[in-house]
Amino acid sequence: MRPFNLVLGNSLIQNATNFTVWFALLFWAFLETRSVFVTGVVGGIYMVLTAGSALWFGSLVDDFGKKRVMLASSAASLILYVIAYGARLTLPEARMGAIADWPLWVFILLVMAAVIGGNLRMIALPTLVTALISEPERARANGLVGIVNGAGLVVTSAISGFLVTWGGMQTTLLVAIALTALAIVHLSIVRFEEPAPAGQVGRKRRPVDLGGTIAIIRGVPRLFSLIIFSSFNNLLGGVFMALLDAYGLSLMTAQEWGLLWALASSGFVISGILISRIGLGRNPLRTLLIVNVIIWSVASVFTLQSSVIALGIGCFVYLALYPIVEAAEQTALQKLVPYECQGRVMGFAQSAEQAAAPLTSFIVGPLTQFVVIPFMSKGAGARAIGSWYGTGPERGMAVMFTISGVLGVVTALLALKSRSYRELSAAYHEGTRPSRG
Repeated sequence: MRPFNLVLGNSLIQNATNFTVWFALLFWAFLETRSVFVTGVVGGIYMVLTAGSALWFGSLVDDFGKKRVMLASSAASLILYVIAYGARLTLPEARMGAIADWPLWVFILLVMAAVIGGNLRMIALPTLVTALISEPERARANGLVGIVNGAGLVVTSAISGFLVTWGGMQTTLLVAIALTALAIVHLSIVRFEEPAPAGQVGRKRRPVDLGGTIAIIRGVPRLFSLIIFSSFNNLLGGVFMALLDAYGLSLMTAQEWGLLWALASSGFVISGILISRIGLGRNPLRTLLIVNVIIWSVASVFTLQSSVIALGIGCFVYLALYPIVEAAEQTALQKLVPYECQGRVMGFAQSAEQAAAPLTSFIVGPLTQFVVIPFMSKGAGARAIGSWYGTGPERGMAVMFTISGVLGVVTALLALKSRSYRELSAAYHEGTRPSRG
């Protein structure tokens, strides 16, 4: 376990760095432009690029050593952070707040690319759980991964708002450069043995092995259904990506929102501790669906009134339960998919799931800005329910959260009753694995 724990510690450094930069970028973009449209588009672009790169990243994880891949991921982020810092110093400050001006979007894309480089590590880490941890202990190990991600979010949320208001994106990027360099040095001296990658045991290396990946997934009964369900979840989650920061910043300052998010993110750590102690139950897939019912139930009600307390509770519940969903999916994939194929399958799953959210995010940002907010400010919605629900831009965003929550509850309940759920659960208990690709 010692090598795995060292890798987890290293991942904490890099994940916290990337999360900090991402949150800071969203805060900064909203504060510079005061536009929900911008935050929605930024979130959508991020998810499109994440989805588009995940298949390639998955192939890299299978074809090369996991440590080598993780080092390359951090090196790519470091180079892009340095370029973004140089761009921030040289691009005209006066044009950074103009939505239609190119300097704003050049800078956003550079920072975004650096953060996305870290996703290569995120795909590699679950495969290391398979390589270094025995099958009965993997659910608990996935809980430790959740603790690392949660701790990263706590640190990120606490400092990103302060970094932006204190020193802007320049200071944020300087911190990112220093911590990424530290992560590279630390990981380079960590030693652990891992199975030979697929690229060294006969599989022809391909930048994107879509055909082989689909064949592996088809070999597991109803595994596609799990990926489709997770993708639909992310489709609804695009509402949160597009609007949650703007909603929080409409109720409080950037520093206050950052602190609230940090407190709520403690749920991530608490959840990870519980998973690492007690696991996910006999059927992680059932756990996944029941937790989704709870998450979306809370999502449908936490914005019914303008309340910082309700917002904090909603964020805490979401962040406390979402790691269970992630750990359950990873535990199932680690058992059902051969090790040398897991990078491609997890990359495919991430690509499919992350591709869903931009569809919502690209639609929700403009729809909320130009239709729903006017509807709840001076339109029919304000006249019909404004007396108790409230009116204005923040209430328009609240409507979108409630709609997505109701849809999520209905979807999770239907999935629990489905044939796909029963067959996939049976495959998990039987330990069914497809032929290797």
